[in-house]
Amino acid sequence: MTSEFLGKKYKLFSSENFDDFMKALGVGMVVRKMGATVSPVVELTENSGEYTLKTSSAFKNTEIKFKPGEEFDEETPDGRKVKSVITLEGNKLIQVQKGDKETTIEREFTPTEMKAVMKVDDIVCTRVYKVQE
Repeated sequence: MTSEFLGKKYKLFSSENFDDFMKALGVGMVVRKMGATVSPVVELTENSGEYTLKTSSAFKNTEIKFKPGEEFDEETPDGRKVKSVITLEGNKLIQVQKGDKETTIEREFTPTEMKAVMKVDDIVCTRVYKVQE
């Protein structure tokens, strides 16, 4: 992951199939409604080989710290406990969450946006975040 993407703040710009994605994970309606209304800001930083992915919104702030390729325990924003592994491939972070269901989140960083493609079962959700100046 090149440093040009580190420390930038990416704000949610568009979201497709997010409700179906949350539904497939068993997220309740109240949380889905709240999740659909917020525009989170995502920021990736790195310190001595450990990465931090921060997501901030009016609803909830989350932070995951990881070293590429090492499994860690994660509590998702909707409260599920999963085991996650994140690998780096060029300008992409590929995260696999294992819990009741296996979820894949592929985050692709460019100088102007970050695109997150999230998959569970046969549902694909695409969320595009734009860099905040």
